Amino acid sequence: MKTTLSQFGLRTAINSGSNARAMVPSLFAGFGAKRVLLLSDRGLEKAGVVEKVASIFNLTGHGSGPELVGMYLDIKQDAESSCVNEAVQYAKEVGADSLLAVGGGSVLDTVKGVKYALHKGLTDIKEAIPGGFVYESFPQASHIPIPHIAIPTTAGTGSEVSPIAVIYNEEIQMKTNIINPFLAADVAILDPDLTVGLPPRITAFTGFDALTHAIEALASPTATGLTDAYALHAIRLIEKNLAVAVADGGNLAARMDLLQASLMGITAFSFALNAIPVHNMAHAYGAMFRIPHGLANAVFLPVVMELVPQLYLPRVFELAQALDVDVKDDPAETALAKVVDKIRLVQHKVGLPADFQEFNISEEALLATIPAVMKDPAALNFPMPPELIAAIGQRVVPVRVK
Repeated sequence: MKTTLSQFGLRTAINSGSNARAMVPSLFAGFGAKRVLLLSDRGLEKAGVVEKVASIFNLTGHGSGPELVGMYLDIKQDAESSCVNEAVQYAKEVGADSLLAVGGGSVLDTVKGVKYALHKGLTDIKEAIPGGFVYESFPQASHIPIPHIAIPTTAGTGSEVSPIAVIYNEEIQMKTNIINPFLAADVAILDPDLTVGLPPRITAFTGFDALTHAIEALASPTATGLTDAYALHAIRLIEKNLAVAVADGGNLAARMDLLQASLMGITAFSFALNAIPVHNMAHAYGAMFRIPHGLANAVFLPVVMELVPQLYLPRVFELAQALDVDVKDDPAETALAKVVDKIRLVQHKVGLPADFQEFNISEEALLATIPAVMKDPAALNFPMPPELIAAIGQRVVPVRVK
């Protein structure tokens, strides 16, 4: 176990439970906020989720609490930098003094980008990340005095408590990263009511995003007892609840467990951050082919575990126990094979594909993924040789018969 310096912090207050969203106006009032901007996407607007949250402000009575002064709902997949910039401009136009994020990872990351840009006085978030990666730690990073509440509507990224904002740069087709301990929301509201309408497929692949966070955290060379505690229990909760929630989206107990597992998974991942080859592959393919991040992780996870076994073998018995896999008296290599089989079984059970056939990736495009994976910020701590990147790619991109 790591004995050199490590850091761990969960600075976000967590409010969990059915109808927990009702607390939002009073929480903002406690921060001294007066003019709240709600940020979300059009899909959640159509699903009625935005209205469920926005309507709470009408119940508090005008003049007696913070006011909802506007809604920015044009956030797109992958937290595009253009969306961040437009939302920053809109926040200034309506005189917002606080931010309410309602959505999945793209929305939550966009709002973190908006908060960062407003704090730094930026009009273009790309200026903050010219090389694709910026890491700011305390005390160089300082408190951002913009009240910020996040309500996740998927159980996947855990972005509501993460110090990482992943922003897509459309100009260079790259997912860029800002890491700052004050990016995470001041308060996260885990309300399972707002996730019951999530379609089965999205429930499945966002769950696999959380599972990937937890497994990569557990396997990290810089894991600690603190990160292990979060990672292992996140894996247990996902193994127990993901298939249940996919089969019955209205199961509030399963939805609640998955929201908490998502939060625990990203917390472990963020503070054990080191070797993340699954995310490395998923970032590059997601940026190039616009594959949803959770789906990319779901497809890559078992393949990477098979082709990079040295990363997972040291923790395989703990991982097997968390996944409810019987590996008694097995050698480590056999145990890892059983773990990968279990992950593939869950993948199949929740209706996710084992490859990227639906995205029609050409052989030429597949070759272009090699430099994309190598230049992704996730490659910094665990660079993979071109041969390994190609081997992983060939396993997930079916050869098309001419």
